[in-house]
Amino acid sequence: MTHINSFIPPVSSPLRDTSPLLPSLQDPDTLRVSFPASGPLPIPMTNDYLFRALLQRNNNVLKGLICSLLHLSPEQMCTAEITNPIELGTSVTDKTFILDIKVLLNDHTVLNLELQVINQHNWVERSLSYLCRNFDNLQSGDTYQNIRPVLQIGILNFTLFPEQPEFYATYQLLNVKNHSLYSDKLRISVLNLTQIEYATEEDRSWQLDSWASLFRATTWEELTMLAQNNDYIKEAADTVFRLCQDERVRMECEAREDHYRTQLGIQRMIERQAAALEAQTAKIQAQASSLEAQDAKIQAQASSLEAQTAQIQAQASSLEAQDAKIQAQINEIELQAAEIDKLQTWMKAHGYDPADI
Repeated sequence: MTHINSFIPPVSSPLRDTSPLLPSLQDPDTLRVSFPASGPLPIPMTNDYLFRALLQRNNNVLKGLICSLLHLSPEQMCTAEITNPIELGTSVTDKTFILDIKVLLNDHTVLNLELQVINQHNWVERSLSYLCRNFDNLQSGDTYQNIRPVLQIGILNFTLFPEQPEFYATYQLLNVKNHSLYSDKLRISVLNLTQIEYATEEDRSWQLDSWASLFRATTWEELTMLAQNNDYIKEAADTVFRLCQDERVRMECEAREDHYRTQLGIQRMIERQAAALEAQTAKIQAQASSLEAQDAKIQAQASSLEAQTAQIQAQASSLEAQDAKIQAQINEIELQAAEIDKLQTWMKAHGYDPADI
């Protein structure tokens, strides 16, 4: 069995004019978008509920998007089945709403697809969690060789690695020395909706830039223009129009928009608090550095005073020693004078003249 990620068709066979599922691009009448709408979209295309509803409602669009993301021709994409569908139009909460879309491809490859609008700074860990969770897919009695390949694809409305901006990036397990592939059964890809200008020639040949432009579109006119160059996007535009007419779906999409605004408000508040905390921390660190410098200066002064005190004490000890020596000499002189007086007194007492000494 050949797995989806085992073959990558050359750039010369892009997803243009080849779909057997949709009308040919050669007939202009078949490409005319059916909706009579103009002006701003009632629901942003980055709405994750609308994203899920679109791919769940129209399997052709799901296949077309996957073909572009995986560089497959329509012939290689026989089936794509969403294994975790939701009932469209029903109320959802954060705890019950499943953001990611699990798709089982015709070669039994498991694809986990998610549109992420707000950067919660946890996408790397989150994508790895989804990848590992879906990779643990052995059934009872299966051998490890039966583990199905798993692909995790994130369509992000933010830049994952600002220091390395990229439109479409793919990551796999590689040998860090020679970059040889460890396994082709695990792969993570990221489509960055905010970096369309970085799309490569290969990306454009598979119309990934068109899909990104679809999800970034804000008006019906943009959808109409994009639909003129891609069969699948034409179906996507028509399906989005019909979904926007469904009051229940529209209400759930609007609820998600309210959720985004709440989350964005909370995130901005957290960012402001984090910035304020960082500023306070920097100020405290600056004060601590100043105190350390002052303490070092005081310690240097104290060391200098200690050295001066030791010098003074040494000088005092030297003076005391000299004073003791002088005092000893004085005592010696006094003893000698006493002896002389005693001798002179004896000489006088015995009739001698002390001057004769």
